[in-house]
Order: sequence, then structure tokens, then C-alpha cells
Amino acid sequence: MAARIEPLITVDDLDAMPEDGNRYEVIEGELFVSCAPGLPHQIVSGNIQYQLRTYLEGNPIGRVVATPGLILSRHSGVIPDLVFYSSARGDEIIWNERLNAAPELVIEILSRGRENITRDRVAKLKLYEKHGVKEYWIVDAESRSVEVYRLLKQNLELVATLSNNDNVTSPIFPGFDCPLAKIFEA
Repeated sequence: MAARIEPLITVDDLDAMPEDGNRYEVIEGELFVSCAPGLPHQIVSGNIQYQLRTYLEGNPIGRVVATPGLILSRHSGVIPDLVFYSSARGDEIIWNERLNAAPELVIEILSRGRENITRDRVAKLKLYEKHGVKEYWIVDAESRSVEVYRLLKQNLELVATLSNNDNVTSPIFPGFDCPLAKIFEA
């Protein structure tokens, strides 16, 4: 019996998706669909963006952007919750109003549901690793924790699991030191 081979979805196919309030992403040719994030997710996203933007006002080294289109290959286009790219890198990776290569930092905030969590923890982790994202934060609003992965020898390795009274720091942002309480405040 022959195996049935499904056609791979491309980034071009994403442009044909309906404007129906869903978030369509393609990872290695596989289509993922999720609903618009809920309010707790958006509050945490806004808090992180505020903390990073405040830092960047005093340290103008780049830009933090919420939910940009991020095209990593013909068969991989995603919409991360937040990304940071340096000023120098921006000139290299922005065209057609999208990011077209790996930014320095990607932040995903977990949405409820096994499929959503698996996508962020497995599929996107592998995707970001493959394309050279230097740092990846997985934020869990429910458990009020942040996992920090850094690219070490071409692998995104878990370097910290932060919670409670911890502060998040990053070599990407010298001097940035943010208490998790500010990220998770309502």
C-alpha cells in the first residue's frame, strides 16, 4: 500500500487564507490555526512590550514589535507574539513589510489548549532553532513563569526557568533587569 503524501502549504498560501479572526501559521509546510488570543494573554504581551520599549528608549539598539509576520522559509511563516530585532539586523531582514529572517529574540505567550502549547514548545522551538533565533522566551501566564532558551552551538538550550520573585535578564539587552511581577501584573 502506497503512502499518501499531502502537499506542503507555502507562505504564499497563507495570503489566501480568510480574514476570519483566526491566526494562520505554517511550520515546515504544516498549517496551524488558532483563535485570537484571550485577554490575559494580551495583557501579558502588553506588559512585556512596555518593559522592553521602556528599556529601548534609554538604549536605542533596536525595536520590539507585537505580532509581526515572520517568514523563515517558503514553507514556514509564523506570527510570534513579540519579536526584537536590532537596528543593524533590521536592514537585513525587513522587506515586503515583514520580517524575512530570524530576529534576535522571539517571545511566545502560551495559549490554552494542548495543540497550542505543543506548537510553541515543540514545533516553534525547532523552527526558531533551525533558523538561528538567538533567544526564545516561552511565557506561561497561567503558571506565571518564563522559560529562556539561548542559541548555544546551533541549539536553543533552556538556560533558565523563571518564576515568582525572579527577574528576567538577557545578554541581548545589557542592563535590562525586569521583575516577573511586572510582566504578570493585571
